[in-house]
Amino acid sequence: MRRATPRNPSCMTIKETLPLQDGQSAAAAEAEAARACLAGRSLVLVGLPGVGKSSVGRRLSQRIGLPFVDADSEIEKAAGMAISEIFAHRGEPAFRDGEAKVIARLVSGAPLVIATGGGAFMREDTRQAVAARGVSVWLDATNDVLLNRIRKRSHRPLFAKGDPVKTLRNLRTARDPQFATADLHVRSSSGPHDQVVSAIIHGLLTHAPFGAPLEQDLEP
Repeated sequence: MRRATPRNPSCMTIKETLPLQDGQSAAAAEAEAARACLAGRSLVLVGLPGVGKSSVGRRLSQRIGLPFVDADSEIEKAAGMAISEIFAHRGEPAFRDGEAKVIARLVSGAPLVIATGGGAFMREDTRQAVAARGVSVWLDATNDVLLNRIRKRSHRPLFAKGDPVKTLRNLRTARDPQFATADLHVRSSSGPHDQVVSAIIHGLLTHAPFGAPLEQDLEP
């Protein structure tokens, strides 16, 4: 666990006075407090393929009352083709360039819950854009959990060929050091995604979101 920076006073004030108004539900007060912690920024989910960024993101957006956007879907809309087709016809570098532009556009607007692709956070310009206008959350899981989810889907270009175990191992080695720079680190298991959502909200409510990276662990 990394050392915490001073907590966000406005965020903590709201948290410590839940519920805020007579008749306001605990869920509504929690959502308002989470948005206060974000302070006008987007919540950006990063992590390896199969960790559940999109599924968690949709549930999280409902809990805290912010719109959800899947960056991969936005890339497909902009390109007019599926991600697998972009990889096949234009190559990964072209896909990453488009991905970086889409994420920069998303974080520059009104606050959102954004699910990013597994490799998005590897680019320095994307990390800088997210740091400037967002709060990043590294969703993590064991290789066994990830492989079980990956094998159920056929749309992941990086796993279309070769040994998925080796591919995942190589991705983790290459990407985890960059994921570790995220503001929050939430570990999940094969349990319900709502547990992960609760852990993210707890992290926002109990830690300063814009200082040194902090870990918020969710044990299986």
